[in-house]
Amino acid sequence: MSQSFYLMPPIPQSSTKPPVRSSREQSNRRDQQEGGMEGKEEDVREGANKFPERQPIGTSAQSQDGRDYAEPPPAPLFEPSELTSWSFYRAGIAEFMATFLFLYITILTVMGVVKAPTKCTTVGIQGIAWAFGGMIFALVYCTAGISGGHINPAVTFGLFLGRKLSLTRAVYYMVMQCLGAICGAGVVKGFEKASTFERLNGGANFVAHGYTKGDGLGAEIVGTFVLVYTVFSATDAKRSARDSHVPILAPLPIGFAVFLVHLATIPITGTGINPARSLGAAIIFNNDRGWDDHWIFWVGPFIGAALAALYHQVVIRAIPFKTR
Repeated sequence: MSQSFYLMPPIPQSSTKPPVRSSREQSNRRDQQEGGMEGKEEDVREGANKFPERQPIGTSAQSQDGRDYAEPPPAPLFEPSELTSWSFYRAGIAEFMATFLFLYITILTVMGVVKAPTKCTTVGIQGIAWAFGGMIFALVYCTAGISGGHINPAVTFGLFLGRKLSLTRAVYYMVMQCLGAICGAGVVKGFEKASTFERLNGGANFVAHGYTKGDGLGAEIVGTFVLVYTVFSATDAKRSARDSHVPILAPLPIGFAVFLVHLATIPITGTGINPARSLGAAIIFNNDRGWDDHWIFWVGPFIGAALAALYHQVVIRAIPFKTR
């Protein structure tokens, strides 16, 4: 058999060659590509800095100075542009709803425990503490990406002192938190009989018998310090860069701190550590007993929040961050 069947004519080669780019053209093209990537990174960085409320709790804008952690710049004292942003008002609505749900669940739990014929039929103080801590855990998880998940004027005040938000936003949050607390306590009163509501003191805070006002004030200061200190630690940019799980788990230690503080201070003050919670219950209860010690539940938490912010900024953030 002839072998010519396997012999194929040679394929003609094209005489044209791909254009050879000069080194200058290649360098310009590479610079354009890198410049486009840098431009996109800059857009992301500016967006994160401009809209910090859109960032989940524990996250921050990208760094420009080569550090191994990123942190948004300090918030200005006044930021008029916020008043024209829908995200600003959406964040306030989220704070209102979160505080409303917080008061509704927790005050109902308090009343259920107090009116039980014997404490053995309930889990007592632990049940109340779990209700407060569990609700904070759930609500911070739900609202952190919208408003930061404060749900507490003392937390808002501490973060304001730490330059995490502007005065405009801080005042707006506090107003919405107090309104939500009043509405939540009002719904609880609608569910309970008037006589029962009065007998159970409407879930209001006051210094227990056997303790002085100084004892109550000290308990509120220390309890709020624990809470706000935990908030700062759970949202710290340095720790988030070193431990990737910190931003994800941030609501858990915050809620657990609330749980532990309630275990310790319920016998003393009923545990305030949240001026909105104390104000909402006192307004709906509307009894002299609810107002006698009410100042303690504003002064104590605000002092505790200020001390926690100072401690975190001066002591904790002064520790050098170990890099690889």
